[in-house]
Amino acid sequence: MAVSSTLSGAKWERLLVNSCSSPSASLRDYSLSQHQMKAFSKPNPGRKSMAHRIGGVRCEVAQSDVITEGGKIDPSKASAISALEQLKTSAADRYTKERSSIVVIGLSIHTAPVEMREKLAIPEAEWPRAIGELCGLNHIEEAAVLSTCNRMEIYVVALSQHRGVKEVTEWMSKTSGIPVPEICEHLFLLYNKDATQHLFEVSAGLDSLVLGEGQILAQVKQVVKVGQGIVGFGRNVSGLFKHAITVGKRVRTETNIAAGAVSVSSAAVELALMKLPESSHATARMLVIGAGKMGKLVIKHLVAKGCTKMIVVNRSEEKVAAIREEMKGVEIFYRPLTDMLSCSAEADVIFTSTASETPLFLKEHVKDFPTVSAEVGVRLFVDISVPRNVGSCISEIEGARLYNVDDLKEVVAANKEDRLRKAMEAQAIIAEESKQFEAWRDSLETVPTIKKLRAYAERIRASELEKCLSKMGEDIPKKTRKAVDDLSRGIVNKLLHGPMQHLRCDGSDSRTLSETLENMHALNRMFGLETDIYLLEQKIRAKVEQSQK
Repeated sequence: MAVSSTLSGAKWERLLVNSCSSPSASLRDYSLSQHQMKAFSKPNPGRKSMAHRIGGVRCEVAQSDVITEGGKIDPSKASAISALEQLKTSAADRYTKERSSIVVIGLSIHTAPVEMREKLAIPEAEWPRAIGELCGLNHIEEAAVLSTCNRMEIYVVALSQHRGVKEVTEWMSKTSGIPVPEICEHLFLLYNKDATQHLFEVSAGLDSLVLGEGQILAQVKQVVKVGQGIVGFGRNVSGLFKHAITVGKRVRTETNIAAGAVSVSSAAVELALMKLPESSHATARMLVIGAGKMGKLVIKHLVAKGCTKMIVVNRSEEKVAAIREEMKGVEIFYRPLTDMLSCSAEADVIFTSTASETPLFLKEHVKDFPTVSAEVGVRLFVDISVPRNVGSCISEIEGARLYNVDDLKEVVAANKEDRLRKAMEAQAIIAEESKQFEAWRDSLETVPTIKKLRAYAERIRASELEKCLSKMGEDIPKKTRKAVDDLSRGIVNKLLHGPMQHLRCDGSDSRTLSETLENMHALNRMFGLETDIYLLEQKIRAKVEQSQK
């Protein structure tokens, strides 16, 4: 396996500087104890990444480099030998023997309260910056951020699981201001196959409050869209998210998982109607604050439930006008944000869905609102925003009830048996797709060897062909020249067919990954293809010598 495929030159430089500046120092593993972490109900979350039998980096220095002309040992070069030997058995050796791991580090509505999730939330506009900072960490090669109202998950390709988790967790603490121990109380960690399965379940809507929620698939698509062109959004992470989109589409197509309430917005509407007396459904005064994606979905679901009249408060009228044009036959009245409190005082149900980072409603804003009609009984605030738009102090006011995204679990409790049946159907699809993704990722290990073997054979073919044609003279007919060229290509292709077949690991046969890797290493040795090891050795030698100056 080519070392450069798992560790970039810049990353080696940082690791080597650390190793050489303090040879005895080592990064302390950061582990999370069981009582510190609430893990998802995933099997074996601490699964180790697959280790490969691959030779370590050779860092020997020729004896002649150390002994001076007078036959004495040069102390500076002797220390370089010591540093190289340390590298041989530490950083360099470890990272060439260990395959990078896909790790997901995150919190969700299942493990963390909304107060913590909103502090850790990363706006979409900040995803590129976050990916850049994460990939700047010593043990992180690739990264992606999935941040929604219900979850904040960071997917990384880590050179070392424990060190990678430590660095990412400390980064989360630094960016959010939340102490590491407090984050760890709500953190979940998943590795490799478990991380893959988790993202596929998320994309399929199986991990959402509302089974089959469609919004999450759109959010996974957005991760790919935002990640395009960002260096840290590499081949492994990009491939994982693209495959997750395929899984999400397939699950929704082949199962009936999207039937009924399939989004946070629809669940919010169902919750409001569940809390209102049935006799007031037709007459309750509805107010929607915010006409973005979530607000528009709230309006659509209200209309689907029979609501024909509502007020929408938004910064500008354009979005509201577009929604009104789309919802023919429904009375939708626009009000500016300056009228928000006066409109709220006249509403029975208030849905909030804005990007405001500070609460729109606090106790002092609502305490003097007039009481609602006896038929309705109580004024409802349904806040589906993260960060929250409505302060928790609203619950202290008599005649007002507040519900946020965490309260939508009550809606999800309906039709449990049907959801489980659909989830089982979806899990069968996810298992199949997970196997395909793992086979694809395994196949990446042998790609460099396949390319180098083909290039090696092509160099020999081209050289021997040129010798043959030169012996045949310059007046060779084009037809003959082409026939000889085709013959040489055919011979090479037939000779390479067997080795190439034994380098492929795409799940189509019974060949295991370990067998494929053994074949790869054998071919590397036989044909001298491990040039990347030599180049890496030269980089290490140069870095150590530079550090000794």
